[in-house]
Amino acid sequence: MQGLVKVAVDAMGGDNAPEEIVKGAVEAVCESKQIKVFLVGKEAAIRSELEKYSFDKERIEVVNADDVITNDEAPVMAIRRKKESSIVVAMNLVKQREADAFVSAGSTGAILVGGQLIVGRIKGIERPPLAPLIPTLKGVSLLVDCGANVDARSSHLVQFAKMGSVYMEHVMGVKNPKVAIVNIGAEEEKGNMLVKETYPLLKNCNEINFIGSIEARDIPTGMADVIVCEAFVGNVILKLYEGLGAALISKIKGGMMSSLRSKIGALLVKPALKKTLKSFDASEYGGAPMLGLNGLVVKTHGSSKSIEVKNSILQCIAFKEQEINEKIKENVLNQD
Repeated sequence: MQGLVKVAVDAMGGDNAPEEIVKGAVEAVCESKQIKVFLVGKEAAIRSELEKYSFDKERIEVVNADDVITNDEAPVMAIRRKKESSIVVAMNLVKQREADAFVSAGSTGAILVGGQLIVGRIKGIERPPLAPLIPTLKGVSLLVDCGANVDARSSHLVQFAKMGSVYMEHVMGVKNPKVAIVNIGAEEEKGNMLVKETYPLLKNCNEINFIGSIEARDIPTGMADVIVCEAFVGNVILKLYEGLGAALISKIKGGMMSSLRSKIGALLVKPALKKTLKSFDASEYGGAPMLGLNGLVVKTHGSSKSIEVKNSILQCIAFKEQEINEKIKENVLNQD
């Protein structure tokens, strides 16, 4: 079992746990021989789900955890008190180096707190951000931060830009990735106080390819590879992206079924349309990694189905193989 990427998966987190979580884990193991999964949660429930599938028994291990942290619990108190919860037990596997990564669709607050208190920050990283890949006309861009640091400072955003550049170059293969800061206009003098403070710091940062400001309407065009913002703005962008995408797909499907003529046309364009819509489906790109921790923590949507769970697990392969944490230490911290 040497050389496997070991991923601790919170089997009890999310709206569709444990059914979709277990299914996604099985699909990941069946798709890649590089993965071993620790399914962490209530053992009886997990094993009941596993009985539905055929898979390599040596590459899925069940780790019992009797408690579950819910979305309505105070994150700090829950992490400290529920030592036998699936999130805490799974994160401790990462802390103890028994697992390389942690994946969960559970409580965002608990995952953010646990990431810092249990897995721990890389020394010198001020604030770990959540950084999901979002689809664009040119492929994908990295949105950093989308939910971890609402009250960020300019120095945090500079580290976000550097970590995002490392991730896009070494995980996604984008050479010299273009970095932009979210703003309400292209002019350098525009923006709120945080943007105005951060812009010149990014402009004078030789370690990144900074191209200036980006307006929200330009994000889907793929104008930038790394999109930098604090978490309030990033979360609004992400949620609008997801909601608008779902609404457009619904309208397109409705239009195609509106008449006999449109139904005939739909049959002709279905293969090409399905491929195009799939490229704009956020679930195809896995979850949001929490950058700057001592181990990889990936947060997936609370409503995740098996495909997003599978892709979140598989994205851990490149993170480990490319030694992203070592590159962050080298390219982000050694330059500060």
